[in-house]
Amino acid sequence: QVQLVESGGGLVQPGGSLRLSCVASGTILRFNSMGWYGQAPGKERELVARITSLGTSNYGDSVKGRFAISRDYAENTVYLQMNSLKPEDTAVYYCNLGFVDSVRLRDLEVWGRGTLVTVSS
Repeated sequence: QVQLVESGGGLVQPGGSLRLSCVASGTILRFNSMGWYGQAPGKERELVARITSLGTSNYGDSVKGRFAISRDYAENTVYLQMNSLKPEDTAVYYCNLGFVDSVRLRDLEVWGRGTLVTVSS
């Protein structure tokens, strides 16, 4: 079984910064990709940022130039540095992991429970 534990959400003023963390644990043979998706109230979940096993990353259009994703391979952790936050960034942010399971030897996907980011003055 694989679990993701997210942390770092909270209330921040516009223009401020936050850093989200997501730690993966369990029967992971190989990471394929890890990323963050945001779901604002009344909207669909959408890509914020994603990083592959090769280290390449891609971002949603609304966060390019403001957010940065990084990964600590030794700690099985992915980070999302969020700068110049705007009220429209308010959302629940979910961590996502694509991996090969070490028991079933299959490509699988798992989601975290989410962490709320509120940008408001």
